[in-house]
Amino acid sequence: MAAHRHRPLALAAAVAVALGAGAFAVTSASAAEAPLKDYELTWGIKQSYRSYVTGMAAGTFTPSGGATQADGNGVFTFTDGSGTYDSGTHAVRLGFAGSLKIASKLHGFELTLSDVKFDSAAAEITADVTSGGTIREDVPLADVTVTRTMTDMETRLTKEAATVLGSAGYEGAAGDPLSVTQKPAATQTPTATPTGTATPTGTATPTGTATGSASPEPTSSASASPSSSDPASESASPTASASGTGAPARGEIADGTLGWGVKQSFRTYVVDGAAQGKITVSGGATQAAGNGAFTFTDATGTYDTDADTLSASFEGAVNFKGHEANGSYGLDLTLSDLGVELDGGSGELTADVDSLGKTSDDVVLADLSTDTEGLTAQDDVITLDGVTAKLTKAGAEAFGGFYAEGAELDPVGLSVALSDDAELPDGNGGSGSGSGSGSGSDGSGTSSGTTGGAGTTGSTTGGVSGALASTGSEVPAGALGAAAAVTLAAGAGVVVAMRRRQNA
Repeated sequence: MAAHRHRPLALAAAVAVALGAGAFAVTSASAAEAPLKDYELTWGIKQSYRSYVTGMAAGTFTPSGGATQADGNGVFTFTDGSGTYDSGTHAVRLGFAGSLKIASKLHGFELTLSDVKFDSAAAEITADVTSGGTIREDVPLADVTVTRTMTDMETRLTKEAATVLGSAGYEGAAGDPLSVTQKPAATQTPTATPTGTATPTGTATPTGTATGSASPEPTSSASASPSSSDPASESASPTASASGTGAPARGEIADGTLGWGVKQSFRTYVVDGAAQGKITVSGGATQAAGNGAFTFTDATGTYDTDADTLSASFEGAVNFKGHEANGSYGLDLTLSDLGVELDGGSGELTADVDSLGKTSDDVVLADLSTDTEGLTAQDDVITLDGVTAKLTKAGAEAFGGFYAEGAELDPVGLSVALSDDAELPDGNGGSGSGSGSGSGSDGSGTSSGTTGGAGTTGSTTGGVSGALASTGSEVPAGALGAAAAVTLAAGAGVVVAMRRRQNA
């Protein structure tokens, strides 16, 4: 982090406007600290963590003391920031009012963050953390890439933050962007008497809101800027490929692939979270490395570009298994025979669902929507990336009620070949070869693999799955507190609860 820990001249330009030019009218011999006040700090910690707390953990965020949270389980804002600006080192140090309580009875944790601080010289965010009746002061939560405007700064979670949030996987993970801005009505007057005209050089005129403009509008989880680790979000909206094809306007699909991660937080919960389980792909399906998204292959079905309709089914299956107790699993869910139906930019994602031995065919798991103006093909291939998928009521039941109806799942991507000689994005022809190349536990290149447990991780290269290999970072390990740890150790209680959910 040393490369970005000290940005003195860049910050000087931003704070100069907030304090007035007189703040820099000091000689090196008379450098002094000027007071700062009326600042706000806006940070969401991490979007996937917020989704975990209010989703799978059925928990709550409760801001108080002036802190607020944006609508839609959005980011947090801490107010009444005050501190100092050092005209010698150009360091900004601020402390903020307000606290944030994070709690889940289901997963047995409760913690409070308070006395949040930002230090540009140390390039970090700290907070006092209260948990189990114990207060730890000035816990470093994130390293910050400090910028001139102090808005939308990149953050990276620390080892200490991983402990606080309950998952070692958070260490080094990208956090939500951080903004530190001054409220528009406030003015600052430096306490040091200006002497001389030593003006810092090499600084550009600031263009961000750190100059005293309105504070940034908090971004909700539904509209937050996509993480740079999410390749599926690189384009502004899902787009169909450009027109131009030798295939007829309607006909049968020759081949194709479907890329979908189901839900990133669910994959993490199964492998690294409380379930302590494994994910296994089979039947031609593959999984990207690092507990990534899945690719289903060998598409069949029909298309009609004039009517903007597509109906496709895909080969392969994925099994999620966890909460083992005495050889029995409380979670044993298999999705197979995935299908996509699209009509005019909207549609459904279906699958056969087997949960704890009970099978339901053609369950509508998600409602799909795209922003495309019609299905078009290029080189006899129709490609759609970043299709929005929202959980249906039937889908919520399939996941045992862990996610509510309407929850956003991982985006869907697909490529279908309209002719036998059309090449899918990975370079394979429409011969049913699929777009992924898995690696089984023997490393022989078979199309099955296992993530978690004692197995290895299947891999996927190219194709749609390559664009959807990661849809977010880690979520906490489910059992964040002692109560949840005891539940997991007991095992049987989890199995009974899961089976009761399924029976219901």
